[in-house]
Amino acid sequence: MVGGGELPLATAIDHVAELKKWVAELARRGGEEEGVRLNRAVELIAAAFDVKLHEVAILGLTRDGRSLRFLAPDALREVGQIPLSSGSALAAKTMREMRPEIVNHFHVVPHATVFEGVPVAEAVRADPIQKIMSSPIMMGNKPLGIVQVSRKGRSPVDAGPDFTPAQLRSLKSIADALAPCLAICAKE
Repeated sequence: MVGGGELPLATAIDHVAELKKWVAELARRGGEEEGVRLNRAVELIAAAFDVKLHEVAILGLTRDGRSLRFLAPDALREVGQIPLSSGSALAAKTMREMRPEIVNHFHVVPHATVFEGVPVAEAVRADPIQKIMSSPIMMGNKPLGIVQVSRKGRSPVDAGPDFTPAQLRSLKSIADALAPCLAICAKE
């Protein structure tokens, strides 16, 4: 996958439909597998937005409700948590305000870069996030987590096109589809 382009709407809808089927099957099984891994969800989300796998993040609310923890990508699962009180974390802001957001100028927004420094492959650091979309994942009125899709690159131009309002609506639909999966992950 090249990354950075915008897929035709029909192709993106196919990926979202497949994601919904996968989540429904997971929910039907009740998370009977030990340790729900979200790799398949990440693959489908990345394909829907034509981004690389490491440009998708799914975070869940911690049991105490004070922080977000990475559920995917696997490389970030053990790295740490993001306190909801953080003033510089878009994920925390998304969770506090409970609304989706696009930031196509993320490279100039003050933010913690500690998670961007985690290697995407052995000894290979990722480029910085240039553009990002973030959406809360809710089950009814109950917040469960956040899904984020970014475009990384050495510069905004290298990262690819800006995210669009239509793509943000798609991300919100994906967040809604992920809710049953995150409800299962919360039980782990």
